[in-house]
Formats: sequence, C-alpha cells, structure tokens
Amino acid sequence: MEHENDLVCLSEQVYRRVLKLMGNRFELTVVCENETKATAHINAAVAEIRRIEQLLTTFSDDSQTSLINHYAGIRPVTVDKEVCDLILRAEKISRITQGAFDLSYGSVDKSLWNFDKQMTSLPDPATAKQMVRLINYRNIRVDITSHQVMLLEKGMRIGFGGIGKGYAAEQAKLLLQKRGVSSGIVNAAGDLTAWGMQADGKPWTVGIADPDSKHHPFSYLNISNQAIATSGNYEKYVIIDGKKYSHTIDPKTGLPVTGIKSVSIISTNAELADAMATPVMIMGIKAGLNMINQIRQIACIIIDDQNRLFTSDNIQLQ
Repeated sequence: MEHENDLVCLSEQVYRRVLKLMGNRFELTVVCENETKATAHINAAVAEIRRIEQLLTTFSDDSQTSLINHYAGIRPVTVDKEVCDLILRAEKISRITQGAFDLSYGSVDKSLWNFDKQMTSLPDPATAKQMVRLINYRNIRVDITSHQVMLLEKGMRIGFGGIGKGYAAEQAKLLLQKRGVSSGIVNAAGDLTAWGMQADGKPWTVGIADPDSKHHPFSYLNISNQAIATSGNYEKYVIIDGKKYSHTIDPKTGLPVTGIKSVSIISTNAELADAMATPVMIMGIKAGLNMINQIRQIACIIIDDQNRLFTSDNIQLQ
C-alpha cells in the first residue's frame, strides 16, 4: 500500500512522492536514473517548499507575513528580499486585474465567511461592504532598498493564499532544474508546473477536472514546459436557498462570486497561473477573457454554471 511521503517508482525512471506541505497535498515527480538520486532531488525540493512556507504562513506568529500583519498601521517590518519581490509582483497583478487579485484580502473576517453547513444566509450587502473596506493593495507600502513592508491601516492583513502555492511550485522546479533534473512535475494541490518530457519521450499530459465530478477530467492538455492552475467553486462552497455560492469573495462587494464553476489558467509560470485563476473568476467570463487575451503567454479555460465552455483565443483543447 502506498503511503503519503513514500517514494514511489512509477516506471523505470519516474519517481514520485506525495506529502502534505503548506496545508495542501503536494506531489513531486522526477525523471531520474536511480532511486538514490531521485530521493536526494525530491528531499531538496521539499526543503525549499518548507522554507517558503515558513516565510509566508499566517499560522505561525513569528513568520514574516504574521509580523507584517501584527504591525499594520504601526510601523514597517524588515523582511527578506524575496518576500518584497513577491509582494511587488502581486501588486502588479492587482493593477492588471483592477483589484480582483489583492493580497490584503486577509482582512476579511473568517467569522463572516466560514463556508460550513451552519451558514444559512448571506450577510446583508452593507455589512459585507464594511467588511472589505480594509482590502486595498494600494495601502501595502514596500521599500525595495531597505526591504521593509508596511500595511498603512490598522486591522489590515495580507495573505499569500492566492499566489503562495504557485510561487513554491515554481521555486521547487527551478531548484530541481539547477540540480540537473531535466524533466519533472511539481503539483501543489492543482497548481502544477511541468518541464521536459516523460521517460518515454512523450509530453506530460494533464487532465482538467470536470467541476461536477472532479475525478473525471473533461479535457486533456499537453503541458510540457508549462504551468496550469485551476480555481473552482466545487472546492469550497455553500448552498443558500438552492443557489451555490463559491468561497471566492469579490473584494469590491464582500459577497461571493457566482456564475462560474471553474477557471483554469495555462502559463509558462506557476506563480502567475495561480495568481490569475481567482481574479478571472471574480471578473466574470467576458472581462476575464478580455484581460487574458491581452496578455502574452497565458491562456484560460472557463466552465460556467450551465457547463458551457469558454476559452481564450490562443488555446487548443484535445
């Protein structure tokens, strides 16, 4: 029986390990000549993901993210350069998506949006709007020379839930490539990056989950040297008066988005794919596709509530 954290040999040269990291199921796959080398490579990638988790987690009081939140509205906090850089890249995505992506979504009180069975009604629009007033990426101040970050308003909180897994997957891939792994996959709970070819020389193939039956893909894509991230309302949702509400909150209204079942973003970079999936869901089909069509090297697949399929201009589904 296969256990999480066991190294599994899938074929003569393909090795895989599944384990829990960043609170999610990670799956690391490498093409390698023997088990000893594969183990060393995967151990190094796991250590890198754990290092990033320590920086970005909000579940530990002494992480750099928690310190930024703790001193919101009080003073700047000195952080690692990579945290500054990640925040600045996130800010760029906030501008492109007109605030649909925003690191400061952490200010939304979990008591308002606990998507559990007890939730039987939506908050009234005025309360919801009040809840999101602290969400404003423009109030995240970064000084790149001193590596200091400050949240300008008391009560503001940032969180890397919308970009952190993709960043970790991308960094793990880069580390493995530096170690000479010419082919592999890092799958961070569905935020997935693949490079090189399978051991038999064929491209890596990924299934896009069917939102109504996530173990049955409705489509396949070849994604060698590409990344894909999917955001779906089937992961966490609540049904109120017969209507399904996603756990994705529109930062402008404070209310959940409706109308889209899933968004998959294909890009050359896992961090970008991860960060763009949720904003497309918030922006809606027309605005979301319009935005994606204007960005190079990025593609998008949307399934709406009626199971209709929409794709950006530059995509070919099998």
